[in-house]
Amino acid sequence: MTTKVFVDGHEGTTGLRIHEYLAQRADIELLVIDSDKRKDTAERARLLNAADVAFLCLPDAAAKEAVALIDNPNTCVIDASTAHRTQAGWAFGLPELASDQRAKLRASKRIANPGCHASAFILALRPLVDAGLVPVDARISANSITGYSGGGKSMIAQYEAQGEAIDAKLLSPRPYALTLTHKHQPEMAAHTGLTSPPLFQPIVGPFYKGLAVSVPLHLADLKPGTTPELLHAALAVRYGNEPFVRVMPLRDADALKDGFFDVQACNDTNRVDIFVFASERHAMVMARLDNLGKGASGAAVQSMNVHLGVDEGLGL
Repeated sequence: MTTKVFVDGHEGTTGLRIHEYLAQRADIELLVIDSDKRKDTAERARLLNAADVAFLCLPDAAAKEAVALIDNPNTCVIDASTAHRTQAGWAFGLPELASDQRAKLRASKRIANPGCHASAFILALRPLVDAGLVPVDARISANSITGYSGGGKSMIAQYEAQGEAIDAKLLSPRPYALTLTHKHQPEMAAHTGLTSPPLFQPIVGPFYKGLAVSVPLHLADLKPGTTPELLHAALAVRYGNEPFVRVMPLRDADALKDGFFDVQACNDTNRVDIFVFASERHAMVMARLDNLGKGASGAAVQSMNVHLGVDEGLGL
């Protein structure tokens, strides 16, 4: 039996990659809208309701409108927008979040796909909060460096303009979201258990894809007696049986053999690598992933696989 899948917004970077993941699978029947009907509400509604699984790769407002078009109780919606990530009734599409998360994904017909920065942050911090090493009321800061593909088609075009001299400012890292109200912050707090969102500062770099989130921690601010070894052990225990999460050795020398950390080493995978670097007083917990893979499309397909009860890594 095949699963009917419709990707609403398949022309964007996330939707295109979901199509690439699914097009080779014999168990999937892709429902494709005619190009001249992409904005035809009636045709979109028909396909959304005909689908067993509908991926929404749309802006927030359009994603909410799409959900309102669905009256088939059997259609499972996987929304890649920000719209539903902290909303009651929606399962958070991060199977590794907690021991009961896969059961929630199997049972739910409404799944909110995480943001790329948020996925890395949550995976790095949630086990430390659950273990009581990081207090729930801790004031946490984080920064992230990501490839320009995370900015979507317009930013990709800006960086990859042909026949024009590239703007010099694009050749260096560019901090952004300096209103300090990045759209991923609510889910970062909600799904780590923190009582307040982190002070989060992202940076876009002059490379296509790859992402690393860094969370600096003062050991003196954590549970008394917390050491880098305890932080690393909590992560290693939590993810010991996870197929897509690797906890790398404490103070991983191989990751720094040239003196620099490779942000792009998880590209073209659905993998997350987690690191703990440390001194006597401080620790830096880092999570690295492909912002278009585990940070977006790969995560969505993984959640679909969990929901359908098939091999979680199928097609990934």
